[in-house]
Amino acid sequence: MEAIAKELAQYLVERLQTIPSSSRLLVGICGIPASGKSSLSELVEDHTNGLLSTMAGQREEAKAILVGLDGWHLTRAQLDAMPDPKLAHDRRGIHWTFDGHAYVDFVRSLRQPTTLVPNSGPVDGLVQEHRVITAPSFDHAVKDPTPHAVSIHPYHRIVVIEGLYTFLSIDPWSQAGQMLDERWVVDVDIDEAVKRLVKRHVVSGVAKDLEEAIWRADNNDMPNGKFLLENILPPTRRIASVEDPVFTS
Repeated sequence: MEAIAKELAQYLVERLQTIPSSSRLLVGICGIPASGKSSLSELVEDHTNGLLSTMAGQREEAKAILVGLDGWHLTRAQLDAMPDPKLAHDRRGIHWTFDGHAYVDFVRSLRQPTTLVPNSGPVDGLVQEHRVITAPSFDHAVKDPTPHAVSIHPYHRIVVIEGLYTFLSIDPWSQAGQMLDERWVVDVDIDEAVKRLVKRHVVSGVAKDLEEAIWRADNNDMPNGKFLLENILPPTRRIASVEDPVFTS
């Protein structure tokens, strides 16, 4: 996948040169659980920044940044307040346990010009302002999101968003997906994904034993993956995952 990540990074850098200097290139990467989307996204971010850092003639160096959809998980307290808290906790990771509307608002904010904002003074028009946009991340230690954990600056011209539901075809998610410039799906063999998931759940402690790990994979992860593949906007690119222990998320 290293070679593929390098090719994708080169593509993004080249495409960045074709859009206005005040715009961002937005990339969504999705795939079923354990398809390898997270690891691939990290490689793409790393290689893209490597290429951008070598480019000459830029007044301000452009950068890429990676944002994980997991930051939009509903908190455990919000799950507790649902009509069926046990079901909500058992199915945590399905689309309705995320704050889809907040995710849409985030993507919409990324579509605004990077330095021009409405003038709030007595003269109508636009003024220069370095606007920083924030995104949440997910703290696995406390099992809840951390608000405003990621800062997207105007020089972050390429934003890669990875996660299960980055471009679902249902509301409100579809609104975000339609604003993305690139929609990439990482494809993986189902049996390989299940094998990766079971191992991950046991090693990470998400499951207390092998039996629970298998149950989680069969009753939560794979149904979520099936729902994803049946309800996504048309991807602009499909990427084949490989049997690599690194690509497990």
